[in-house]
Amino acid sequence: MNYRKSILTLLVMIAASVSAQELKVVDKDSTRKTVAVVLSGGGAKGMAHIGVLKVLEKAGIPIDIVTGTSMGSIIGGLYSIGYNANSLDSMVRVQDWSYVITDKEDLSSQSLIDRKKQNTYFYTTGLTFGKRDVNAGGIIKGKNLAELFQQLCLGFTDSLDFSSDLPKHFACVATDIIDNSEIVFHSGRLPQAMRASMAIPAAFSPVRMGDKVLVDGGLKNNYPADIAREMGADIIIGVSVQGAPKTAEEIGGTMSILNQIIDINCKNKYDENVAITDLHMKVDTKGYTPASFSQAAIDTLIRRGEEEAMRHWDEIVALKERIGMKKDSFPELLHPFRPGVMTDKHRILGYTFENMTPQDERFLRQKFGLNKRDSIDAKLEQELTTSMRMDLFYQTAECHLIPERLPEVTRRMRIPGIWHQQDSIWNYSNGVRVVLTAGERKSVQLHGGVRYDNEEYAAMQLGLDIPLKSKTPINTDITLRLGKRLMARGELTIHPSSFTRPTLSYSFRRNDVDIYSNGDLDYNIRYNQFQAELLPINFSFRQINLMMGLRWDFMHYRDKLGSESSMQVELENEHFYSYRARLNFNSENNWNFPTSGVRFNAEYAYLTDNFTKLDDKAGLSEVSADWRISFPFGSRFAIQPMLYGRLLFGSVVPPVFGNTIGGDWFGHYVEQQMPFAGIGNMEYVKHQLLAAQVQAQQHIGSSSYVLFKVAVAQHADKVKQLLDNRTLVGVQGSYFYNTMFGPVGGSLGYSNRTKKPYIFLNIGFVF
Repeated sequence: MNYRKSILTLLVMIAASVSAQELKVVDKDSTRKTVAVVLSGGGAKGMAHIGVLKVLEKAGIPIDIVTGTSMGSIIGGLYSIGYNANSLDSMVRVQDWSYVITDKEDLSSQSLIDRKKQNTYFYTTGLTFGKRDVNAGGIIKGKNLAELFQQLCLGFTDSLDFSSDLPKHFACVATDIIDNSEIVFHSGRLPQAMRASMAIPAAFSPVRMGDKVLVDGGLKNNYPADIAREMGADIIIGVSVQGAPKTAEEIGGTMSILNQIIDINCKNKYDENVAITDLHMKVDTKGYTPASFSQAAIDTLIRRGEEEAMRHWDEIVALKERIGMKKDSFPELLHPFRPGVMTDKHRILGYTFENMTPQDERFLRQKFGLNKRDSIDAKLEQELTTSMRMDLFYQTAECHLIPERLPEVTRRMRIPGIWHQQDSIWNYSNGVRVVLTAGERKSVQLHGGVRYDNEEYAAMQLGLDIPLKSKTPINTDITLRLGKRLMARGELTIHPSSFTRPTLSYSFRRNDVDIYSNGDLDYNIRYNQFQAELLPINFSFRQINLMMGLRWDFMHYRDKLGSESSMQVELENEHFYSYRARLNFNSENNWNFPTSGVRFNAEYAYLTDNFTKLDDKAGLSEVSADWRISFPFGSRFAIQPMLYGRLLFGSVVPPVFGNTIGGDWFGHYVEQQMPFAGIGNMEYVKHQLLAAQVQAQQHIGSSSYVLFKVAVAQHADKVKQLLDNRTLVGVQGSYFYNTMFGPVGGSLGYSNRTKKPYIFLNIGFVF
């Protein structure tokens, strides 16, 4: 170790004795001309830039300067810090762009409760009262984009000079909407510069820097060839991805009008900049929009970029002579390659917590075991920021890694193994410091959801998560459901340690339920249900949730309408006390249409009316469970067997807790409801029920799903009589299109219980 330190000290001393001229990094062979690549904006259409860069690398064209706007600034910025075209190709293909370009949270490592909320509400936003939200001003705040840029730019997240501190000289453009001026980033924080350059007005929130409010640079200079020239470019190669001007007939909806306004503004300086370009390539992006981030679209756009560049192959080769290279020479370019940024683990040197209370710091250390961890990767970075926003209610959260750096002079010298512009990237092999920065606390988290089906018609649900100011994190959750079934619920959850969340809740439900018998409407019952629940044990860790506690229910029956036989049963207001234990496990990779993973739920309840007995007899014991596993066959087809059932033991079974089947979901109309293929409405069955279902799921296109399921069940008054009764059989076929508002589609089913087909239509998430 001492020997290595002595060598390093000697190198620093030698470097310090050399003049500034000698220390300057040589960016290129002095016998050739300086080459710049200019990449235009265009949203998803900018993926075509990657295809062009592939061909330029194949031709052996050296690139010294990169300038870009919007998507061109993202591709160009990453290219300038060491991603070659192949690594960019791989990176954009593996991203979940439906997550990246939204503000959705990645809840794969959060609690099941949080995951359920994400798949109940289509709209979620944090609100901070009394303070200006610096992230406001767009439909999308862009927090996931900012997080991705932080991870991809590892080693280049501090304030830097984009000409002297990056492997390739770089600049990008944004627009200051305060004075409509063009802002050119030659320095600063690279992730922030890229984020500002692509902030499409109204779609993405602007980036605020001092007294500047920055949006997409395409409004002022969408093809910044002039900036490349100012930076010393002798030869300029440019790529643009704008489509042909739209006609009046082609402009219709709101988005087409907004896109046209942006396209018109993007013409600023365009013709003049094309005129100073030595080789300009315009990629055909017909059929695609700035929002075309599907895997199929990305594949096609990259391929079209390659095809456009290959059409100019002779011109590209001819440029080599002007650059000062041999036309028939195809040297292997010394371009850095950063394949492991998203997967590599980095040794942790320490933590810094900014704008956080000691209690919040302690919570994160306990939840993630930070004191025991010796390394960090991109996945853990994301989990930390998600927890800061979800568990600790910060409006914004940032986790960035600061590599241990070599002395300023030494890292600029051409020494093998130490960073310089042609050989490698920043040396951060010694480790990183993890910096966790929190923004303002949210006053509330607002959720909104709507749905429609042909049974209940329209319904809306609103949710408010309100954090209380206390040393121990305490969260208040208020939910209101409006529709045929009215529900209001308040919940108080305490976070005293990593996973245990003691919970107290109170809810009111006004139920309006239709009960069917063999497919025909038998009666309708309307009743109010008041419920309070105390869960001193509420253990939650990622995929597992264990709850144990006491519940009180009061049933207030309002009226009952139906057949003569059904009206003979009189319902009196009643209350119940029950002891309950629930276990939920869910490792499925998709909440609505999983292709892998397991879902398991089990519950035991002991129901009484005086804490010990029910109608002066032993209480009612309820045992229920459902288990489903998905077996994938390829990437688009899956088989999902499921076993489920509910067994009731006791001499007294209140009708309101009896077994019911029907529909597609557990607990949809009433909590004891179990789904059954081929039965659309809710029907009572006997007290012991065991069922099995097999579902085949085919994924078609980008968002379409075709489902076919078969279900069988046995039910009886006693367990030993389960095989004595006729087997219930049902079949069902469904089609759904998965949207940001939830699944949209319908089902057609038939069962030997109802002996008639039924049609069910659904729009939106289930609640």
